[in-house]
Amino acid sequence: MGTGIGRRLHASGAIVRTSLQGRSAASRLRVEQAGLEVRNDYRDLIDQADFLFSIVPPGQALAAAKMLVGPLQQASEKPVYVECNAVSPRTVNEVARVLGETGCRFIDAGIIGGPPPADLEKMSDTPKIYASGESASSLYSLSRYGLNIKVIDAKIGSASAFKMCYAGLAKGLTAIGSVISQAAARNDLAALLHDELTASQPELLRILSRRIPDMLPKAYRWVAEMEEIADFLGRDTAGALMFNGAAQIYSSIEGQRASDSQVCIAQILAILSD
Repeated sequence: MGTGIGRRLHASGAIVRTSLQGRSAASRLRVEQAGLEVRNDYRDLIDQADFLFSIVPPGQALAAAKMLVGPLQQASEKPVYVECNAVSPRTVNEVARVLGETGCRFIDAGIIGGPPPADLEKMSDTPKIYASGESASSLYSLSRYGLNIKVIDAKIGSASAFKMCYAGLAKGLTAIGSVISQAAARNDLAALLHDELTASQPELLRILSRRIPDMLPKAYRWVAEMEEIADFLGRDTAGALMFNGAAQIYSSIEGQRASDSQVCIAQILAILSD
């Protein structure tokens, strides 16, 4: 997502920098193809920047903020820190607290949708960035660079809460579909379930047929996101138990992918096949 957002900004005329510290070879290649400038020294990364977007796996959001406290304190001109990760309101407020000592302004943001395509004419495929906090309206200045900005209100935590609600529905459904597909396959019922869904729930089958395959390479990123949703719903609540279970489902799927367990992956996809 981060490279996709950066590519859209760059293609629209903005100067975009990123750090590749600790990044994989695949990430480095994506950044190179997107035409982004690389600044591995965080002080150089921040220097003269108007906005600093944090787009990392949810479990790394707080650590990323802590890592940037020193460079932000030293910066003579402070960028606006835009926390775009899929985290709970409690986590985003903790990130804001950590960054409070730096003097930079803070925006809580939630991204809804997939990475924007390189083609600037496909604006309808651009994800929405919902923003909240006192500085949220400043993000409107990036609309001319191809971003779809939606300001909610002035409260930090509102955008993250909205992201938790949306992701809970979308990715919670994907978790349910994946685990039920495996159960159906283990009981030799996948074909029958597919036929019944085709007859009585074609829209549900269409959604699962798109989302489950798309999820497989990203399952590892969704583990912490499900845990953040559980935190948002309230610890020790039935909803939290459900989404901690979803986190375990995605962790299991990632383990199956890592071990190249083709049987298990085939079971996850079983009800999607004719």
